[in-house]
Amino acid sequence: MAGERRLTSRFAFDAIGTQWRVETEAPLDQDVRQHILDRAERFDATYSRFRPDSLVSRIASAPEGGRFTFPDDSLALFDVYDRLFAATDGAVDPLVGRDLELLGYDAAYTLRPAPEAVRAEHARDRPTWAADVGRDGPCVLTRRPVVIDVGAAGKGYLVDLLSAVLDGAGYTGFVVDASGDLLHRGRRATRVGLENPFAARQVIGVAEVRDRALCASGVNRRSWGDGLHHVLDARTSVPADRVVATWVVAERAACADGLATALFFTGAGRLAQSFDFTCVRVRSDGRAEISPDFPGELFG
Repeated sequence: MAGERRLTSRFAFDAIGTQWRVETEAPLDQDVRQHILDRAERFDATYSRFRPDSLVSRIASAPEGGRFTFPDDSLALFDVYDRLFAATDGAVDPLVGRDLELLGYDAAYTLRPAPEAVRAEHARDRPTWAADVGRDGPCVLTRRPVVIDVGAAGKGYLVDLLSAVLDGAGYTGFVVDASGDLLHRGRRATRVGLENPFAARQVIGVAEVRDRALCASGVNRRSWGDGLHHVLDARTSVPADRVVATWVVAERAACADGLATALFFTGAGRLAQSFDFTCVRVRSDGRAEISPDFPGELFG
């Protein structure tokens, strides 16, 4: 990341399985740093399917389902998923967790797909967000074990939550960067390179982000076999193969993050009926699409 911003204080840490960096114009108070770490830990303890003590893991192991109370902040996150589920006809579904496990992206990181017969059995009675989860405020009601995975929008939502910590503490110029999914606040834009999905050391363009969020998704980041990666169509359990990378600029990181996944399955025009955003999308044949009002450019 480079640009004309003057962010002099840097705070780096690990959370939810990735590296984070918070950069601020004013020095970052130690109490605020601890607040950020505590907020990230609470998020992980709620939504991580990779730790056995999380709320999501308890839901997955409840043999007959039940009623589970999430933090109040879940209302906004699940609202994003409601909208994404509807706009993609179910392709983006937070109940995709079991499908990811069966492809090998499980808590133990086995990276070995289950036998075809096991996956086929799951596909015959695959749960969906609309049919198998009830909502009553921050409470989630299930009738059987379901594996919730908020990977499509969750990291972006935590970016929003940590940005709110900085807003509440009076910081006006900052970037919260979760390994490329970021939110910017301040007068000077930040300039971000768009990584070439076919050659990681190269960029295919740049974005200029100011007072907005930029989130990216790519099949090259979490892949473990021929055609196996973390971006699944929840309707079929099949990894996306027509799109290889996306970037979305939106007001909030949760929406930008979720839309970066949705663009693997649904065109920008359809999604624009429900969301306000701009984007870049790269197809598997190398063709790139860019919104007319995207705050940046593609090279070549």
